[in-house]
Amino acid sequence: MTTKSIGQSSPRVDARGKATGAAQYSGDLSMPGMLHMKMLFAERAHARVTALDVRKAEALAGVTAVFTSKDVPVNEYGLQWQDQPVFCGPAPVPAAKSGEGQRVRADIVRFEGDQIAAVVAETEEIAAQAVKLIEVEYEDLPAVFDARQAMQPGAPQLHPERGDSNVCVHYKIRKGEVDFSQADVIVEGEYQTPYQEHAYLQPEAGLAYIDEEGRVTVAAAGQWAHEDAEAIAHSLGLPEERVRVIYPAIGGAFGGREDISVQIALALAAWKLNKPVRIIWTRRESIIGHGKRHPTFTKAKWGATKDGKLVAAEIEMVGDGGAYMYTSNKVLGNSAITCTGPYFIPNLKADVYGVYTNNVPGAAFRGFGAPQALYMAELQMDKLAEKLGMDPVEFRLKNALKDGDTLGVGTPAPGPVTVSKVIEEAAAKFGWSRTEARGPKVESGRPSSIVRGRGFAAGFKNIGFSFGYQENCWAKVEIHGNGQIEKVVLYHAGAEVGQGTHTVMAQMAAEAVGVSVDKVQLRVSDTSFTQSSGSVSASRMTFMAGNAIKGAGKAALEKWEAEERPAIAEFKYLAPKTTTMDKETGHSVPNFAYAYSAQAVEVEVDTETGQTRVLRVISADDVGQAINPTLVEGQIEGAVVQAQGYAMLEDLKLKDGHILTNQLSTYLIPTILDIPEKVESVIVEVPDPNGPWGARGLGELPFLPTAAAISSAVHDATGVWFDDFPLTPERVLRGLGKI
Repeated sequence: MTTKSIGQSSPRVDARGKATGAAQYSGDLSMPGMLHMKMLFAERAHARVTALDVRKAEALAGVTAVFTSKDVPVNEYGLQWQDQPVFCGPAPVPAAKSGEGQRVRADIVRFEGDQIAAVVAETEEIAAQAVKLIEVEYEDLPAVFDARQAMQPGAPQLHPERGDSNVCVHYKIRKGEVDFSQADVIVEGEYQTPYQEHAYLQPEAGLAYIDEEGRVTVAAAGQWAHEDAEAIAHSLGLPEERVRVIYPAIGGAFGGREDISVQIALALAAWKLNKPVRIIWTRRESIIGHGKRHPTFTKAKWGATKDGKLVAAEIEMVGDGGAYMYTSNKVLGNSAITCTGPYFIPNLKADVYGVYTNNVPGAAFRGFGAPQALYMAELQMDKLAEKLGMDPVEFRLKNALKDGDTLGVGTPAPGPVTVSKVIEEAAAKFGWSRTEARGPKVESGRPSSIVRGRGFAAGFKNIGFSFGYQENCWAKVEIHGNGQIEKVVLYHAGAEVGQGTHTVMAQMAAEAVGVSVDKVQLRVSDTSFTQSSGSVSASRMTFMAGNAIKGAGKAALEKWEAEERPAIAEFKYLAPKTTTMDKETGHSVPNFAYAYSAQAVEVEVDTETGQTRVLRVISADDVGQAINPTLVEGQIEGAVVQAQGYAMLEDLKLKDGHILTNQLSTYLIPTILDIPEKVESVIVEVPDPNGPWGARGLGELPFLPTAAAISSAVHDATGVWFDDFPLTPERVLRGLGKI
């Protein structure tokens, strides 16, 4: 009898270790004879390094070595473009040609988190002391901190070797003929979305050493082990087989660990010294040293007919990419796809820009460009509904994408398209009455300054990598036993960043082979015995790993049934092909799968203090098939809380490129006293034909509509539109005209 694993809320495979403290995170790792590393950050927004003297640091008792730009064989790295030096320094450094055929200017510092040197010493305290002894001379350069100003002629250039413009990304979408004469109602708006810090509890840390086979080995948190290994090998000028990356327990990621932080510097030190080296960043180093969610500025003009049908939209969106590319091209590509919301608009003109500035780089963050675009799209929908005198849910259903409707890029989304389904499910669970009058509600017995409102928003996002990349994922399954299966060993590189990936992998392996989950053993997240899984991002890992595991399990089971012992099979899943966007029109098939979400929110606003409380959130998310329903609920609740922080609380402050809120005491994230009083998950399961057992991705999905839904509810309560956020008490009072 086949054991059922899919759809069951199996306990997390990592629960005991994390609950008891036995799990080893990067900062917990140690080895005999281990040395300690500290880094010198530039602390400047834009400058040329003219001189660097490390002799005093090297002379300090207990210092083993100081590494600078002259020690890096190939002083460049970058996930998309290799446009960032490992260390900035004045010495001429041999550099490999980057993907664009240009050299990295290693003598230029472009944001405060650029790294100048790394000190390795017998203790962390000595290393920190030595960092202060390094003498650096800078020639400050003109800087630019506003993305729209950075686009203008004459603005200071960050990467002149790449052209005469700071615009590093420009997506154009041209669909139909934009003619607002057919619209009975037109809404124009300008929207700003802020930075967001990932604020994962485990700061950047790692241990590097030479393993028993002579490989440079780095144990540090990341999201794509093989990509990390490739970046390390490139910068050290080593063949990839000489580099090994291992992921210990990972204390959160949310996209912030896609890009390199400490890995190359650690590998360099271990390689040069042939000794184990460890580093742990402070919280301040973490906040200034890794990228943030892209802040954006968007201008929008949308039109609809009097019977509530969208007819045309014009959109211009500018994203602050910061000092380096990171994943801005992919993030803003996703913004371009989602800027219409999950609605059919027959005529569209959209321009989406990514721009270099001397701010902290814009990086991957849960939602990956969609939350910024959807904030604009959903508020535009609300404003149009209000002008038309229509219920916002009814208006959304009238325009929701259906199977066969074309996206902004001119091609239909792969089916089934379930926007209407999640909208209806969220509205029903909330008890949304389409006849209920909009506007503030004062509860009897409560002060008249406290008003309530409700809001609604929907969203969609791709599953997996996009724009012509051949999406793929590898897995290996071994079946052991004699007459019956005694154990199943799964090999997979996918990272467990707290979301439950390894648990659902075990469940999927068990389902594929037909055994109980307790018979599955995992060998994961080590490049020495796995092939690439791709990144734990883009809500892709359950979808991609599931298909790879299903394929490997099926092949291994066939060998088992042919009495091969042990039965071992590998499988590389190749997702359906996608295409790049046409440079002039955006026409493309950019993704092979999408997922859909809708949320209804109720808030309470004190109009005297500006304080806003989220009373309840209903989140309906189509996951295709819930592999582990309890983990699905956890992802929904976690995403809602994180998005609520983005919408209401988290307020990253920069001045002249310097992050002022560089501690968790000044950059505030939600605590137990801030989170919504009630979050209810509605798990919608409409199978994706290409998903393993019908599963779609989930990780980012519930984050997408929250900020817009909260803003909509605050408008309902106060009568004021807020086109930027976070909705702090100060901003709310300013909107109400009280300060």
